[in-house]
Amino acid sequence: MAAGDTPQRAWRAACPNCGAPVEFASAASPMAVCSFCRSTLARDGETLRRIGQSAELFDDHSPLQLGVAGRWQGAAFTLVGRLQMGYAEGSWNEWHALFDSGKSAWLSEDNGRYVMAFDAAAPAALPRLDDLRPGLAFTIDGRSWQVASVTRVRTAAAQGELPLAPKLDGEYSIVDLRNAQDEVATLDFADPARPHWSVGRGASLSELALTGLREPSEKTLSARGVPCPSCGSALEIKLATTQAIVCHQCLAVVDVSQGVGGDLAHYAQDTPRLGGGEPQLPLGATASLGLGGPPKPWQVVGYAERCEIADEADDESVFWREYLLYNRSEGFAFLVDAEDGWSYAVPLTGAPQVSGDTARWRSDDYRKLYAYRGQITYVLGEFYWKLERGQRTANIDFASGAKRLNREQAGAEVTWSAGQTLDAAVIAAAFKLPGAAGAALAREASPISFNSNGTSLAKTLVIAVLVIVFIVLFLKDCSRNECDELRTTFGEASNEYRQCQRSGSSGARTGGGSYGGGGFGGHK
Repeated sequence: MAAGDTPQRAWRAACPNCGAPVEFASAASPMAVCSFCRSTLARDGETLRRIGQSAELFDDHSPLQLGVAGRWQGAAFTLVGRLQMGYAEGSWNEWHALFDSGKSAWLSEDNGRYVMAFDAAAPAALPRLDDLRPGLAFTIDGRSWQVASVTRVRTAAAQGELPLAPKLDGEYSIVDLRNAQDEVATLDFADPARPHWSVGRGASLSELALTGLREPSEKTLSARGVPCPSCGSALEIKLATTQAIVCHQCLAVVDVSQGVGGDLAHYAQDTPRLGGGEPQLPLGATASLGLGGPPKPWQVVGYAERCEIADEADDESVFWREYLLYNRSEGFAFLVDAEDGWSYAVPLTGAPQVSGDTARWRSDDYRKLYAYRGQITYVLGEFYWKLERGQRTANIDFASGAKRLNREQAGAEVTWSAGQTLDAAVIAAAFKLPGAAGAALAREASPISFNSNGTSLAKTLVIAVLVIVFIVLFLKDCSRNECDELRTTFGEASNEYRQCQRSGSSGARTGGGSYGGGGFGGHK
């Protein structure tokens, strides 16, 4: 029956399965899921008809929930429904946003940020699914797009009021596209004969001016606990978007992308705490940083050591460090510690336009610096993507003055990030590091340490050359176990062994430093 004074905007009926009241914020909505028995219900005139049942939602600790209100480009909306999507790497949410005008949209999770997308009529000439692959550039209706990911998905569960019937059985493909106008498009092949098309833009929680979020405070992260499947220690998962967490006791990498119930996939790290190294920016540390905008509080939640995979067996392997930062209203960012200095990076919603060795983004032309392959060798903390042992990435760095771009491909996903170089002193001051710790953030142009006990320059240079020779011979294929051989030969206090340790754990990287872990994906 109609509800109250605004029958054109609200409607209520009893669930035909359990009798519980089912409310519609819009009388035009054709679908809903009963919050009591999870029956999937279709509107049929003035009654509801049961057409199936949704699986139970698992608690992913998202800050969003039904009833959250916000504004997008000046227009008010309310979240009235949700699809919980699953894929091989984890899960994400698609929230049905109903505007006061009656228009529907989808607020989707994307790289720790969000995308507000609107359904649109599918273009007349769409590429075939079999022809789409990550990194492919093509034109639809005169607009250029790049394929960011091609993913097999399933609708894991549904909740609330929906603008269309969800596909609750079987898997299907979705393709995420991005362009230089900072737009995201999605091709949904749930019905292969009639692909669904939507286009949107990225937004942070602060830009959406959301109210009614689940977490009451930006500075307080409510934790959820799970025992480590390797050693039994209690793991405290603090971030809603965490897909992988590292045990603080045994350093096992635990996959929580499919939820925290039952047996959790995990693996032991091959090289834990190499050289006794700890992050120079401790996990949990906070700092006020302006990463492309006004200063905001950022917290260190993850730490990764990465290496460039050498092209030749006798090439030197070089390493760099990445710190994953989190801000509740802005999402995630990275601080990158490489041989050529520090920089920050933020995942992009769109994709720069690339022509030859030039990438264009927001009116700036970036020149290609380096192309290389990378691999994560050691991690601590929490990460919003699934970490896989030995996963490799293909990276390209671009620069325009102090500005930086990075293109990274991991498996079937291509992601871009943008940032700028930072002075080590700025980072030290922001994190309030004491004198010695702050000074240690600065990277010398050469990692060689010269003696100060009166040794002649010529002799010092000879020693330096010998050290470099040893490094080239023993540092291969992202492995630092070769330093043990130097320790056996020359002793633990030798310059050769110490230099090997420094080269393996100082964050040195001749190619500048890639941004952002391994494979972010699209609406994930």
